[in-house]
Amino acid sequence: MRLLNPVKYIKKRYLFDMINWDDRLIIIRGQRGTGKTTMVLQYIKSHFTELEQVLYISLDDIYFSENSLSELVEEFVSYDGKYLFVDEVHRYKGWSAEIKNIYDFYPDMHLILSGSSAIDFYINSADLGRRATVYKLPEQSFREFLDFEYNIKFDTFTLDEILRNHEKSSLVINARIKSLKYFKKYLQTGAYPFKSKEDYQYYEKLEAIIQTVIDNDIPAVENIQYESRRKLQRLLLMMANNSPFKVNISDLSRKLNTSRDVLSKYLNLLSMAGLINTLSTDGLGNVMFRKPDKLYLSNTNLINAISTNINTGCIRETFFLNQLSQTHFISYPKSGDFLVNGKYTFEIGGKTKTMKQIAGIKDSFLALDEIEYGYKNKIPLWLFGFLY
Repeated sequence: MRLLNPVKYIKKRYLFDMINWDDRLIIIRGQRGTGKTTMVLQYIKSHFTELEQVLYISLDDIYFSENSLSELVEEFVSYDGKYLFVDEVHRYKGWSAEIKNIYDFYPDMHLILSGSSAIDFYINSADLGRRATVYKLPEQSFREFLDFEYNIKFDTFTLDEILRNHEKSSLVINARIKSLKYFKKYLQTGAYPFKSKEDYQYYEKLEAIIQTVIDNDIPAVENIQYESRRKLQRLLLMMANNSPFKVNISDLSRKLNTSRDVLSKYLNLLSMAGLINTLSTDGLGNVMFRKPDKLYLSNTNLINAISTNINTGCIRETFFLNQLSQTHFISYPKSGDFLVNGKYTFEIGGKTKTMKQIAGIKDSFLALDEIEYGYKNKIPLWLFGFLY
């Protein structure tokens, strides 16, 4: 009850209504700071009037230094417990095997798992195979930011709706808000659902998240020493100052004084942690299996938090990739900046950008910053923030 009392139900992340909460084993993964714990507590508070059959636990509790999860579940079931919500699951050694045994041994038990380490979930949730339904909670969309921060509500648009009807959609939205004003704020401090009175406090929180991932989450799954962790920090700073970062693995490994294989491992760990996106002609994915063509920080707020030389083009491309990649397949095309769903080619730029680089390509579009309204194949960049 202590945790539930301050939880407000009014504002929900978009994923809340997409989860089939009746499934017996649910895993909610995602970056630190995206609101996973709050969403779980919102569900408990809104769906259970009687809490006798419900238990919320955090596996970083000191209780689990001397007691096992299985022992707690055995006692919980003896009191007719049926719904177990497990947070910070990555802090419990061997959690996936134990959860698997609990799932098999107690067929009436519903298990909902979440945690702050996206890396651990990537690696260990595979052990649960077909038993688990896995959901990813990404950063806030521009649409969600308007709702959470300013209580301005809009419906989502599908990608096809944006491509076909963006002129009408822009009219509807701009009749209610100054889109460019709010979009600028979102790019700076809108990707995470936590509030700060000052921007510098918000960025301090983001820097703390990055540091926790590098100093705690990554070492928990990969034995890397202090010097390697500092190289990860340096790599993130290089990307923030130069992104979209066109990849030359040999050159980059020399700059970091490390081998190509170790660099690939670094990139893969940062990708699993949700701090970066690696883009190739095959799409977003595992660096260990394919060489990325471009590297991006996960969202524009991270760039603003750590960059000493913010590049406008970098901000624009990072936003587009972040918003589209949550619900669509993105790859690196021969011409243009992004290929979406293997069909739509997009070039990203400012209001003076022309179709020159994608001329003659079927289903090609410009996603343009600094414009409130588009025309034909020229679409306002901010409008892609309404996909979820």
